[in-house]
Amino acid sequence: MPASPLRLVGAPGSPYSRKVHAVLRYRRIPFRWVVRGSADDVGTPDVPVSLIPVLVTPGENGAPDTAMIDSTPMIRHLETVASGRSVIPSDPAIAFLDALIEDYGDEWLTKAMFHYRWAYESDIDKAGKILPLWQDIRGGGERLARLSKAFCERQIGRLHVVGSSPTTGPFIEDSYRRFLRALDARLREARFVMGGRPGAGDFGVYGQLTQLAGFDPTSAAVALEEAPRVYAWCQLVEDLSGLEPGEDDWVERGEIPAGLRGILQEVGRVYAPFLIGNAAALERGDDRVECEIDGHKWVQKPFPYQGKCLAALRGGYAALGAGDRAAVDAALAGTGCEALFSA
Repeated sequence: MPASPLRLVGAPGSPYSRKVHAVLRYRRIPFRWVVRGSADDVGTPDVPVSLIPVLVTPGENGAPDTAMIDSTPMIRHLETVASGRSVIPSDPAIAFLDALIEDYGDEWLTKAMFHYRWAYESDIDKAGKILPLWQDIRGGGERLARLSKAFCERQIGRLHVVGSSPTTGPFIEDSYRRFLRALDARLREARFVMGGRPGAGDFGVYGQLTQLAGFDPTSAAVALEEAPRVYAWCQLVEDLSGLEPGEDDWVERGEIPAGLRGILQEVGRVYAPFLIGNAAALERGDDRVECEIDGHKWVQKPFPYQGKCLAALRGGYAALGAGDRAAVDAALAGTGCEALFSA
């Protein structure tokens, strides 16, 4: 563990910031939390892309601090920083399922988060009022109004990037409701998606739900209507530093519970066909993804990063030993997820 605390530079309204923040708390890794763009955001090293969160590691013996972005690599990096309380299941087959669910949370559930926040007037109004104040709580007047207007207009203008449109909006909302019900069913079986202790997939889902269930009015009302258990779960996952996990707390291969299978079925129903359609569009050099998802036409711009996500999942699948791959195949059979790896 580093002698000086890590710094996590992010924002309360960023699901990926909240994801990594909760992992650090659960793993009891000392860190300092800094809001991006605030008066405390001083000396943060440059990063290749202006994204949050930024994880800053203090330099040793006069060396400069280093920084990284992207929550999934961050979590894997933290596994090398501190031992114990891992969020990566020890069974390679279960770890692969966990990574698949994390990817779904990061890359599909975020569509619902972005859609609800920037497609509904009440949600736009709340986000526009609150998000700029996190950078400067003393802000106000015309300057705050200008910042709020500019931020909202930029984000609304990016709805098409995640695929949100009047055509796809109802489908995104239906998928969100189904996921809430699937997670509720799983939480009736176990405290976490991956069993009696949280995996990276739990935190990936949690990060998006901090906004969907905990901040944005329309989607939070849906969560309370569909699955109050999920609403409560998000508040618990925020700080799991008091949890004492055991190695036998992970779900076991060959015994995939119905609730976990229900989550995998939702992943296979919507995320798998999107990943395949997105990858095909990228390979052809098309300027639009046009595919069918659950009987609905899906149209959006190709997303290169999600092409990398599919490549990473397929690489992880190929790297599994024969026995582990067989266990994954058995767990995914009939969920729709198997289409990601059938080629």
